[in-house]
Amino acid sequence: MSYTPNLKRKYTEVVVPHMQQKFGYKNIMEMPNLVKICLNQGVGDAVNDKKLIDAAVDEMTRISGQKAQATMSKKDISNFKLRSKMPIGARVTLRQNTMFEFLERLISIALPRVRDFQGLEIRGFDGRGNFTMGITEQIIFPEIDIDKTNRITGMDITFVTTCKTDEECLEMLKTFGLPFKK
Repeated sequence: MSYTPNLKRKYTEVVVPHMQQKFGYKNIMEMPNLVKICLNQGVGDAVNDKKLIDAAVDEMTRISGQKAQATMSKKDISNFKLRSKMPIGARVTLRQNTMFEFLERLISIALPRVRDFQGLEIRGFDGRGNFTMGITEQIIFPEIDIDKTNRITGMDITFVTTCKTDEECLEMLKTFGLPFKK
């Protein structure tokens, strides 16, 4: 017996019929999919303190449930005291079951913990059917212990889909349960 995340089951049972009815897909292979979720966190003060990168990678690993990696700078910028191949952030890419598990935790646990949350902005679409949102505090995730956090940083979350238009992506993400502003 294999494990299937709830949102993966919801995709086949709810999202696919809804999208077929709304956009008139005749073949199941035309259906847009959620391909991956990319988490990215920049740590600007990592130039001066190398321990901030280790903390960011550790927090990102706990949030995503998958080992995060440090991102390296690509070129030298003398005004920022930045040299090439210095660690300046953390990132992780989620696919398959870990992607659906993270999305479920984001929708049901993390977003309701945001203070004065009115919904996600619709302007985060890129014109090709992908959506990017920003989170200002990583402490909205229950995996992060507030007492052990030395600084509060934000992160970017990108949903990469096979949708051809932003309207398709918006409808698919709404059907998954992401709360958008009216």
